[in-house]
Amino acid sequence: MMHSAMVWNEPNNKSHWDPEVDPDWVLFAETARLAGEAIRAESSQVTRVLGGMSPIDPLFLRKMEQRGVLGQMDAVAVHGFPLDWNLWQIDEWPAKIAEIEAATELPVWVSEVGASSFGSEEVQAWAVGRTAGLLKDRSPRVHWYSLYDLPREWEATTRHREAEGSSYYRHFHMGLLRQDGSPKPAVEAFGAHGEGLGICQWFHFEDHRLDEAVAWLRRLGVRRLRTGISWADSYRPGALAWFDRQMAALEEFEVTVTFCFTPEHRGRAPHHTSAPLVIEEFAAFCASMTRRYAA
Repeated sequence: MMHSAMVWNEPNNKSHWDPEVDPDWVLFAETARLAGEAIRAESSQVTRVLGGMSPIDPLFLRKMEQRGVLGQMDAVAVHGFPLDWNLWQIDEWPAKIAEIEAATELPVWVSEVGASSFGSEEVQAWAVGRTAGLLKDRSPRVHWYSLYDLPREWEATTRHREAEGSSYYRHFHMGLLRQDGSPKPAVEAFGAHGEGLGICQWFHFEDHRLDEAVAWLRRLGVRRLRTGISWADSYRPGALAWFDRQMAALEEFEVTVTFCFTPEHRGRAPHHTSAPLVIEEFAAFCASMTRRYAA
């Protein structure tokens, strides 16, 4: 079931936290701090992780330290995609980890790292092996993003699609598997080099891929999985039934559950990236999900 809880996803990225509502992350810091307290009150065993930074930014982390957030976390996380979106090279990964280690004594997880097959499936396969070599022994948790390509009929979680150009469409080609479930060359590379790597796979509400994904995770020997439980989805009819089904299907894995996404009617702006109107409501959601799913 749930072994660790991640508080939000890429909070320092405008695709996931609205800078117009909270330009200096003051509201986010209070949201994360209260969520960390709430998770700990429900379980002393669950590892609390500050949601993966993207970009990797020690100054953001120091602000979280100053505002009491890191006192309610057991690890911090970073995300990196140097072959697709970041302005640094893949071989800089160890230095990027070191930047964050210099800013905190907490363990540094890599909760999303990946490469798209947008330009070349062979380049993606090479990136799996290179990433494994750079990070497996450098971070206590490394999650490859992702198992599946994002279906073309869906939308990537982003607030600025029109401004992204080809960068937007790379979101749809990050999987080891194509949209139809057929394997890319990266699957073989993951099997050869990925021992110790986890997978990050977001499951959408009532996702039709869930059972097939579990079969592939077993086949690949994956033990650690990162996914999400959406606060916004919790207001849908049948939400708890879906959350229960998802977590039951994933019971054999060491699951990191990411709590994020504001319901439109509970945000300071009507968008899933907005700070909550009542910060305590997000903390209460985190507490209820921890109580329900903690191992």
